Amino acid sequence: MKFSILMSIYIKEEASNFDMSMKSIWDNQILKPNDIVLVEDGPLTKELYHMINKWKLKLGDIFQVISLKKNLGLGDALNIGIKHCKFNVIARMDTDDISLPNRFKEQIEIMKNNDIDVCGSWVSEFSNNENEIISYRRVPKRHDEIVKFSKKRCPVNHPSIIYKKNIVEKSGGYIKMLWFEDYYLWARMIMHGAKFYNIQKPLVNMRAGYGQLQRRSGIKYAKSELVLLIEFKSIKFITTYQLLMNILIRFSIRIIPKFLIRYVYTLIRNF
Repeated sequence: MKFSILMSIYIKEEASNFDMSMKSIWDNQILKPNDIVLVEDGPLTKELYHMINKWKLKLGDIFQVISLKKNLGLGDALNIGIKHCKFNVIARMDTDDISLPNRFKEQIEIMKNNDIDVCGSWVSEFSNNENEIISYRRVPKRHDEIVKFSKKRCPVNHPSIIYKKNIVEKSGGYIKMLWFEDYYLWARMIMHGAKFYNIQKPLVNMRAGYGQLQRRSGIKYAKSELVLLIEFKSIKFITTYQLLMNILIRFSIRIIPKFLIRYVYTLIRNF
């Protein structure tokens, strides 16, 4: 089964992180992709252009680079990138994460042998050293469990997923929803009948840290989450009761004092 990889990069990315990410999906990967699409989301640094050119020379036609004149944001950049993917099966990859060597082999096997439209996995999180894991994002395995889980929390780890292009496009692709464009997409895909599966072990080491946790707290983040939840209720993805319970639980978490954020998120991720 041939597949594409979809990535988006912007000016704040570190060239060294991007290089490590590329090595993880090519040099160190057991099953290599047939197509890699990188969207340059606006102007980049000289260091990033140099690193991208290095990989273009190495991979040739396998590596497609799509340059955008201005930064559009991740969702819009990915929508453009999807159009350029040559194959219906697409693996998402963030430009600062590390895919484990067996990632694509295991996920493609699942896609080949099962009626699955979206296949994700757990992810392990690290701050600076990928060998020092600080937490895990565990998500349910089977479709019915994933659907139930999705009513209260994001049911798949975006950097780990492989999905089918036609199902993503049928569901409307990524739609503007500040900080939650992926979660909004999963909900609409579920409503369009997509079948989900999560491999029950980490296949991606995801770069995260205390700064990221801080960004996922505060009134602004809580308001954006409220917009998402109201939209979920509007499209009948959740009930009124689920809406109210989510607001009560999520707002309590978002407004906790910053010195408690790391502790609370570690408990949630490892639950």
